[in-house]
Amino acid sequence: MLGALIKFIPRLPIFFCTLVKLAWAKKHHRGSTGWFLQQAARRYPKRIFLKTHEGNFTYEEFNSWVNQLAHALAAYGIKEGDCVALLFNNSAAQLAWAFAINKLGAIAGMLNSKQRQETLAHSIKVLQPKLLISQSAYAEEVATLNLDLQCALDSRMEWNQLSTAAQACFSTDLTPLIKAEHQHNPRQTETITLAQHCFYVLTSGTTGLPKAAAMTHFRWYKAGIGFGHMALRLKQQDTLYNTLPLYHNTALSIALSAVVMSGSSMALSERFSASGFWQDIKDFQASVFVYVGEMCRYLLNQPPHASDNQHGIRAIIGNGIRAEIWDELQQRFGIRHICELYGASEGNVGFVNAFNLKRTVGFSPMTYAVVAFDFEREIPIQDDLGYLQPVAKGDVGLLLTKVSSKAPFDGYTNNPQANAEKLLVDVFKPGDCWFNTGDLVRHQGFRHIAFVDRTGETFRWKSENVATTEVEAQIARVTDIIEAVAYGVKVPHAEGKAGMVSLVLAQGREFNPQEFFQTIRKHLPEYALPRFIRLRQHHELTTTFKVMKTQLKKDSFSLAKVTDPLYVLVDLKHGYQPLSTQLYEAIHQGLIQLR
Repeated sequence: MLGALIKFIPRLPIFFCTLVKLAWAKKHHRGSTGWFLQQAARRYPKRIFLKTHEGNFTYEEFNSWVNQLAHALAAYGIKEGDCVALLFNNSAAQLAWAFAINKLGAIAGMLNSKQRQETLAHSIKVLQPKLLISQSAYAEEVATLNLDLQCALDSRMEWNQLSTAAQACFSTDLTPLIKAEHQHNPRQTETITLAQHCFYVLTSGTTGLPKAAAMTHFRWYKAGIGFGHMALRLKQQDTLYNTLPLYHNTALSIALSAVVMSGSSMALSERFSASGFWQDIKDFQASVFVYVGEMCRYLLNQPPHASDNQHGIRAIIGNGIRAEIWDELQQRFGIRHICELYGASEGNVGFVNAFNLKRTVGFSPMTYAVVAFDFEREIPIQDDLGYLQPVAKGDVGLLLTKVSSKAPFDGYTNNPQANAEKLLVDVFKPGDCWFNTGDLVRHQGFRHIAFVDRTGETFRWKSENVATTEVEAQIARVTDIIEAVAYGVKVPHAEGKAGMVSLVLAQGREFNPQEFFQTIRKHLPEYALPRFIRLRQHHELTTTFKVMKTQLKKDSFSLAKVTDPLYVLVDLKHGYQPLSTQLYEAIHQGLIQLR
């Protein structure tokens, strides 16, 4: 840590300047995504803002196009406070509509284009939009939904890039409203304050139906300053490459805000491709890219190539890189700075690895606490007065962040119950209020933390706490396993939950249960050894490459629900064996006790 601080000394002026900008921002101040875009267009109109496979846009061109769309929406009747839902794949059009909506003080509801049928209908109902705009590819999908909404849903609207940014083509009645001469900034944009909402972002739905997390211009601005200026040090010559979906905050409210607030460029790809990733980086001349952890693992799974480190990437920013691949990622691809970060769509604080340390989500200048946690009952531990207790340096606890005027809790839209469940009061003194992140982290000292696990993911077995991330990390050492998902399952006649892992093997490989057992027992304590194994062809993923664990947990090791091969660890001397009907019934009858 000391060495990193010494190396950081030349950056201290920028660091303190950034802190001043963050402290200056007040919720009542003028500012919005659209306002910051037009300020950038005024300052450097001919600088490239957006690079796509179809063509580039300068700040001036893009802002003019956004203004045309904003005036069309205003003529249609969209006003401040309205929600307009967007159903798009990554595209320049999606960004243009989002900025146009925000320029009117309205809120862009970012629908997940991977959702279908009931889940998509649920998300639209949660947003309660006045208008839905989508690519024509989704017209049939939207038309089949049974929606009971008091709003105008139009799924036929589609933008097609022509010779200039100002030209657009729609198959709806909005076409006459889009005027070539309406390229001036809307006057409504001048009245929007940082406190107002800019986006509704749907949670991934890994545990139940999605909820809409509200993002304010205030948080968007702070993300751009903190991540763009302080962490990445973006300059006008930088290009940030984004292949993550724009309906998630890592792309929308970290990558995009960092680019606009620094006056740099964004290169936008429609979707992630592990095989074409580095060619895109070279074609766009990118110097930075945004990631999620699983994306980095897919890149490492690609066959090594002599040109793996022959690119212009100097830094990357995102979240979810596991400790065990951190060094390999840096060494193989020659990445000097991993700006790992921590944040939540509905949360009120962010951490970032600004000092370029290893295996940490970094530090936060905001007020937070890591408190003692009861893993058995899955609740924070209270003292005799009912207050919570901070953990010591090096210990794991529950991360809480203080709710204040500088760190407000924006929460979920149209879901007061979910909002109330996220807040804790009288935590350290009467009347205080803290946001419960639901995440277990390690207190590293120097205002740094490391992510450990989600509450509900860490489970107890044999009176010991087992972190699923640690189990997955150790199993990742095993040759021929390309994906491991760990979780706890209830076992009849036993206390706590037994560990279970769902494995995906490399193509053409066969599972050797004894070899697997002998390997992992060298790296995991006895209590953390999975008692059940499930072999799968693939795992269902969210759009940010997170495995959907909910169904895996529901399936458990039930022979009635699972048709995949199952193995059980009954005897530590003999290792794993196939879960037969006889063994299954013996476990349920209590004739066999898992040890």
